[in-house]
Amino acid sequence: VQLQASGGGLVQAGGSLRLSCAASGRTFSMYVMGWFRQAPGKEREFVSAISWSGGSTYYADSVKGRFTISRDNAKNMVYLQLNSLKPEDTAVYYCAAGRVLTAVSGSYAYWGQGTQVTVSS
Repeated sequence: VQLQASGGGLVQAGGSLRLSCAASGRTFSMYVMGWFRQAPGKEREFVSAISWSGGSTYYADSVKGRFTISRDNAKNMVYLQLNSLKPEDTAVYYCAAGRVLTAVSGSYAYWGQGTQVTVSS
């Protein structure tokens, strides 16, 4: 599976962005999809994940109620809607594909290249 993340940008605090992740391969619908982020000088952290069917989702406490993950298996796409953005959300956001709905980055075998999100105060 090859992944390509897009949709990042510069936004003011309180604003919104929608990240997209395009996946190649006919087996996309078999994978759990996750979003992670890494801020400068910090370790990569879990943001959200969605089951292969879309029926189960999982969020980090820091983004719960503000971010929404979704997927369209017909289009091989996964999305992350970012609302009520805060300066501390500034990071490079990565999409990833794995087999288990988990926050553990090591469980994801495939990673996209990342897209920068910058939130100004």
